[in-house]
Amino acid sequence: MAHLPRVLMVAEKPSIALSIASVLSHGQMSTRRGSTEVHEFDGMFRGFKAHYRVTSVIGHVFSVDFPEKYQNWSTVDPQDLFDAPIQKKESNPKAHICRHLSNEARGCSYMVLWLDCDREGENICFEVIECTGFDMKDSKRKVYRAKFSSVTEKDISKAMDNLVEPNRDEALAVDARQEIDLKVGVAFSRFQTSYFQGKYQNLDCRVISYGPCQTPTLGFCVQRYMQINTFKPEKFWSLRPHLMKDGYELQLEWDRRRLFDLEAAVVFQKLVVEGRTAKVIDVSEKQEVKGRPAGLNTVNLLKVASSALGFGPQTAMHLAERLYTQGFISYPRTESTAYPSSFDFTDTLRAQVSNPVWGGYVQRLLSDGFNKPKSGTDAGDHPPITPMRAATEGIVGGDAWRLYQYVCQHFIGTVSPNCKYIRTKVELSIGGEIFHCTGQRVTEKGFTAIMPWSAVDEKKLPSFLKGEKIEVSRVELYEGNTAPPDFLTESELISLMEKHGIGTDASIPVHINNIGERNYVQVQSGRKLVPTALGITLIRGYQCIDPDLCLPDIRSFIEQQITLVAKGQADHSHVVQHVIQQFRRKFSYFVQQIEHMDALFEAQFSPLADSGRALSKCGKCLRYMKHITAVPPRLFCGTCEEVYYLPQKGTVKLYKELTCPLDNFELVIYSVPGPEGKSFPLCPYCYNSPPFEGIDTLFGAAKTANASAKTKTGSGMPCSLCPHPTCPHSLRNQGVCACPECEGSLVLDPVSFPKWKLNCNLCSCIVMLPEGAHRIATTSNRCPECDSTIIEIDFNKKTTPLENGATLHQGCVLCDELLLSLVEVKHGRSFVRRGGRGRGRGRGRGRGGRRGSKAVDPKMSFRDF
Repeated sequence: MAHLPRVLMVAEKPSIALSIASVLSHGQMSTRRGSTEVHEFDGMFRGFKAHYRVTSVIGHVFSVDFPEKYQNWSTVDPQDLFDAPIQKKESNPKAHICRHLSNEARGCSYMVLWLDCDREGENICFEVIECTGFDMKDSKRKVYRAKFSSVTEKDISKAMDNLVEPNRDEALAVDARQEIDLKVGVAFSRFQTSYFQGKYQNLDCRVISYGPCQTPTLGFCVQRYMQINTFKPEKFWSLRPHLMKDGYELQLEWDRRRLFDLEAAVVFQKLVVEGRTAKVIDVSEKQEVKGRPAGLNTVNLLKVASSALGFGPQTAMHLAERLYTQGFISYPRTESTAYPSSFDFTDTLRAQVSNPVWGGYVQRLLSDGFNKPKSGTDAGDHPPITPMRAATEGIVGGDAWRLYQYVCQHFIGTVSPNCKYIRTKVELSIGGEIFHCTGQRVTEKGFTAIMPWSAVDEKKLPSFLKGEKIEVSRVELYEGNTAPPDFLTESELISLMEKHGIGTDASIPVHINNIGERNYVQVQSGRKLVPTALGITLIRGYQCIDPDLCLPDIRSFIEQQITLVAKGQADHSHVVQHVIQQFRRKFSYFVQQIEHMDALFEAQFSPLADSGRALSKCGKCLRYMKHITAVPPRLFCGTCEEVYYLPQKGTVKLYKELTCPLDNFELVIYSVPGPEGKSFPLCPYCYNSPPFEGIDTLFGAAKTANASAKTKTGSGMPCSLCPHPTCPHSLRNQGVCACPECEGSLVLDPVSFPKWKLNCNLCSCIVMLPEGAHRIATTSNRCPECDSTIIEIDFNKKTTPLENGATLHQGCVLCDELLLSLVEVKHGRSFVRRGGRGRGRGRGRGRGGRRGSKAVDPKMSFRDF
């Protein structure tokens, strides 16, 4: 095996890597664990025998962000972010994907990239190239790109026979979009959030974000709201004569449709009533055709999923991607509705013959001959979304099955005959006024047999003869009111976004999901998007200051520029510089004119000064600050006019009127409810402005390498992360030992009596200490074996486990046999103590211990110490 040239193959997801390896090895492969699984086998590569390694990433390897010096909201002017450098960080540092790829690439002479075949996939190609150390210019270590639309054996084999080079221009287009969205979005979002959450309390939004795609998307929803809100209904009147013919009661339609003048309508009604009989003046029949659909692209799939299946766009894309990775459908992100000339319709139809619902219909198509699909749009990316193999509800699951069913029926519909029907129109004259009635009769169901929701509504008419006269039974003068349009549905919004070039087929679901998560709109019955007061006020504010900020034109312009980069027709850095320059000027003007938006907020929301209740003292003015419980929770000092954000989703109380030795702010205690919740004290000032360098992980920060998600409204430094050497509440004095689950430390919960516990200051690991003890406290002593902090326990006299009724005991939770038998880990694995970790972040490294020298209780065996 060693002498064979090695080929590294990298897919975008582990499931796709498994499919590729299974096909190319014919199931004869070995699999070993890594950051992601690695499948190995021998086979032929470009005419010679080679040893394959097939592995994967997990989406993007890197994400873009600002350097650490630009992360502090309090000290960094958002205007400076437009000129700030950006850097790439690992998207998922704990997965160690970069190191994994580097290790697997050693000794490999060739690399084949099996990333998704779109711009994002092309960008990930170059992330993988960077991690592996391959060079596109190195003739001795070649890099190839596999182009495929499904993970079937046929497509994988075809891709292997037609390898190409990665497209750097498309990768640079993604880099351009990421940099523009990061700088513009973060600058506007930080300014808006700081300004408005520092003044108003009932915004019910953690971050008041702006996005070049997200905001115009919200603008469509608010525009429809404004049309509804400003709509003035008008009364109208319409004549509706009724007549009986061959047992049918028919209501005739007036050619004038409706009038907005009652007196005129009454005059016409009198003429018709006096006419009494209707004379048939024309009977026409016309053969009509309802054409079969074109191929299914992403936008149409999302629209149907929302309007007919009840799935939001993001849910629909997740389901479609899962079906794709399992090999049931082709690649679900495509703009094309035209099939390539080489597409094998026969094999694709044969795969559906076994289906109990439409298998018989498919068999008839194959026997009688299927139709060539309509000529759709060829966007040059992927074929339309197509079923690749048969599935059952039991295999794919309920929601995914409904989506798969639609994909199958749509595809079968594209090769079915057109629907044909006869449309009959009868025109009648009554008192000189012209009326008509229409009927429809289907002569050939065609594709509507497999897509019944598209069927033509049949309406039977009795037989009429030209010149025939029929008595009018009654004449109704109908009174109605014009009605406003309804709120936008997700399906309608997707159509508007596609029309105006907002987002791509892959990002449209994300933008719609974002405006919901930000509480700018609410999804109501029928998947209707109803703007909230916050969403409406924001858009009205942009319209007052700079309408471009919420209009689709600006994003459409950006997308056009990025497309030029993708086609190699524009320089990546010049496009980024040009767009950032425009937004920098817009941002500067927006800041200068913010009082116009502020006036709208003032009319809609309550000032912080009028809200909340007094809780703790400010360390600057020694006046009480008010606790605002609305999202995001915060403390507001009316004297200093300062806001201090608090952790989310918990309760906050004053902590024994104790103060922080650094800034004199009164401490508060944060508690998560529930029997296994945790509590920790925090200083409001330190939590918002960590005073120590090197606090690289904040409580409540988003679990991603994208530090722009670490907003000051959601993360900070509580006392359990504070390294202050003398404060009795800091990690240095309350920390006990390293967490067995992560890089954090186990810290004594100061208010957990009588169910004492240690909480990890980073993850959800909890260690339950002896219940019912009068007091448990840390000491200044350390364990000689593992360097953990010695704790002191004052047991209850009635339940003490000590001999002779003694109640006071000191020991190490890792090494003391008595304590090991009394503690229990919650939310953790089973652990064995190992020397060298000690208190971790609390005291530095331990000195090691005697492994295996103590009896280990099954309830608490610490591994990795």
